[in-house]
Parts: sequence; structure tokens; C-alpha cells
Amino acid sequence: MPHPCLSCGACCAAFRVSFHWLGLASAGGAIPDALAEPVGPHRMAMKGTDARDPHCAALDGRVGEAVGCRIYAARPDPCRDLLPAWENGAPSPQCDRARQRYGLSPLTPDAWLPA
Repeated sequence: MPHPCLSCGACCAAFRVSFHWLGLASAGGAIPDALAEPVGPHRMAMKGTDARDPHCAALDGRVGEAVGCRIYAARPDPCRDLLPAWENGAPSPQCDRARQRYGLSPLTPDAWLPA
């Protein structure tokens, strides 16, 4: 069963992804410096997400069809913290809002059942 996020990506194109600058590779973290931009004295954001119509620079593919994160293993904490709805048996209002923005129906518990 393919993971529902691999045909979605809405959260990567709906919210600003900000994190402390220590997450940058140049500061000992894992996030590539070239994919981040400053948004405050100690805060960085993934390029493309601090915009009216956010779209993370690390997101490949087309939202709602097929997507992937080029830095998935090194993604910032906000990306790790935003769980898809019902993956762990709980709703996710952020996931629902992001999907709604792209005209995608909310995930249901059935999305996690084996086909």
C-alpha cells in the first residue's frame, strides 16, 4: 500500500516551515543551507515556504498526484511533527487544512487499511 503522502504533498505547499538556524548543515544540523532562507534573527524557513502561496523548494512532483521530498531524511522538525491524519489513529487538522487548500478530501482511518 503506497503511503498517502506520496500522492499528496499538500502540507509542503500550504505552510511556512520555520526552524532554528542550528538545523542548518553549516551549523552542524542536516538541512542543506541552499534550501533555507532567514526569516528572523535565529529563525530560518525552507525556501519557498515563506510566501503567500507557499511551496517548499525540496518538494518534487505535483501536489495531489505524486510527490517526494528531496531531503526527507534531513527534513526540519516541523515537517517531522506534522503527521498525516489518522496515521497514528488521530485526526490532524493541519493535514486536513492543507488537503482542503488543494481540493483534496481529508484522509480517513480507511486510508491506512491494507488494500
